[in-house]
Formats: sequence, structure tokens, C-alpha cells
Amino acid sequence: MSRYDFAAQRLFVDAPLCEGARVPLSREQANYLLNVLRLGAGDGVIVFNGREGEWRAVLADTGRKAASLDIAEALRAQEAGPDLDYLFAPLKHARLDYMVQKAVEMGAARLRPVLTRRTQANRVNLERMRANVIEAAEQCGVLSLAEIEEPRPLEKVLAEWPQDRLLVFCDEDAPMEDAVAALRARCAPGEPVAVLIGPEGGFDPAERAMLMGMKQTLVISLGPRILRADTAAVAALAVVHAALGG
Repeated sequence: MSRYDFAAQRLFVDAPLCEGARVPLSREQANYLLNVLRLGAGDGVIVFNGREGEWRAVLADTGRKAASLDIAEALRAQEAGPDLDYLFAPLKHARLDYMVQKAVEMGAARLRPVLTRRTQANRVNLERMRANVIEAAEQCGVLSLAEIEEPRPLEKVLAEWPQDRLLVFCDEDAPMEDAVAALRARCAPGEPVAVLIGPEGGFDPAERAMLMGMKQTLVISLGPRILRADTAAVAALAVVHAALGG
């Protein structure tokens, strides 16, 4: 039997959670539960807020356009996930949506758009990114919402890079060696780590030189195939988890 109830409806609520609390739902959430799922008073849902774990709740005070939840019991305590940053050159529309969702599923704690010299999309809709973060967390049993940072030029990000955070640079020109072994040799489970995926056209020579010149950089290969940036995100994060757990 699965340890998790995947059939239960799960919602993110930005409100304190404790036994006996009543939490009002947004108009969109109420409409979804009442008119799309056809739930009614007394029906159960699962809620989380990214701070106080996961709770079972029941629908109360339902109306045509409004509803609230009564918090019943705790299901899971809040867990500290991996200290994992995901840096990426923004993509356009649906492919960025996909990338954000998969990064959340794979346990990224922070999403950090970086503007490179070959970035194809310089404008990032942060509200849309947050909506995708919430949707992915709701669907995948994630307890914490990934933080979203404002886009910044890659050069400035690297100039301020902390000494204690490993930067995993997924380089299509790197030798095809054992990436998991390389990660385990440089970073222990629980230590801060970041993954960097570049734009579709790759990094330009000056950016590559800057990355290669940092002592915090670990260059790895994701294999012989040329991967799209959104696919490379999944592959790179899977390698990190295979090496460091989580």
C-alpha cells in the first residue's frame, strides 16, 4: 500500500495551520473545489503552507462562490529539504513552465534565473513562475515552496558566489565521466549545492572562462546527447540526487 494518498485533493494555503483553525479559501480555490470537483461541506482535503507541515482539513461554510476549511489533524511535520539552488537561463512560455515544475518536483529550494549573453527570453513572469511552483508542489506532495529570485546577469551572480556552495556546471563539452562519483568526491549530503543550466545556444567563451576559473565549479557531463535546456534540468537534478541523496 502506498504511504501517500495520491487521490486526495491537495491545496497550498497561505495561512497559519493548527488543529481547530478555520482557513478561508481564495475565490479561485473555492470555485475549483465546489464547482469543478463538486465537493461539499464535510468533504476532506489536504493542505500545506510551506511552514507548518501538512494537515487534513474539511470543507466548511460553503456557498456559491466562497468556502473555508476547518483544520482537523496533522499528517506530516515540516521537513527541511536539500539546500539546492537551481540556476537557469530563462526559456519562453510553456518550456519555462515545464522547467519550473520539474525543478520543484526534483527538490530545488531556490529558482534563480540568470541572464546570459545568449539567453533567448530576457523577461520573466515571476507571478507565472510562482503559480507553477504552487501547482507542482500541490500535485507532488512537496511541503516547501521553492523560493523565486529576480533575474540577474550571470556575471554578477558569479562575482558574488559564496565560498561554501558547490556550483555544478553541466557542460556539453565536458569529458563523459562518472558524474555521480565526481559529485560525491566534492560534496557531502546536506552541504549547499547549485546546478547551472545554460541557454539553448550554450555559454559564450567569456562566460565559460569565468565558470572554469572558479574554484567552486564542478564541471560534469550529462552524456553524449545534446539535451534541450528543460530536459537537461531534469537530468542534472537527478544526477545530484543520485549522488547526494534526497
